[in-house]
Amino acid sequence: MKENVLDLLMYLFENYIYDEPEEEPDRESLSQSLEEAGFSSGEIDRAFRWLDGLAEQRKLPELGGHEDNPIRIFTDDESQRLDVHARGFILYLENVGVLDPLRREMVIDRLAALETEDISLEDVKWVVLMVLFNQPGQEANYAWMEDLVFDEEGEYRH
Repeated sequence: MKENVLDLLMYLFENYIYDEPEEEPDRESLSQSLEEAGFSSGEIDRAFRWLDGLAEQRKLPELGGHEDNPIRIFTDDESQRLDVHARGFILYLENVGVLDPLRREMVIDRLAALETEDISLEDVKWVVLMVLFNQPGQEANYAWMEDLVFDEEGEYRH
């Protein structure tokens, strides 16, 4: 079930968002196209709710002053859902400047919204990519992340 929602989000991202179509399809025709592609109406509804939450994040105010970055301590629930590799990757992205504290929290929020128990490192990479794509002023970080996601070796730089 989890793979299907994330698969659906990746399908939407690759086919309807990333390519920046000249005309945005309305939700009803998009839903119909997704059903024709084999996704269930429940998965489509969950994916639209996930995207609505992503859109809401654009309205969040920027946090001032990045010089005193707070230390992120994951809750027990987050630690159970995000394995050590996923948590380490998020912190790595923050340490190299790809994610600031606000966008780190956006990523964690969107990962939680996947409504699944197990979140892999690959899931984290895709969610980071989608969050950065949705955030104005994050083009360079998005491009860096895009290279990482589509890098065949899949290793991140230390």
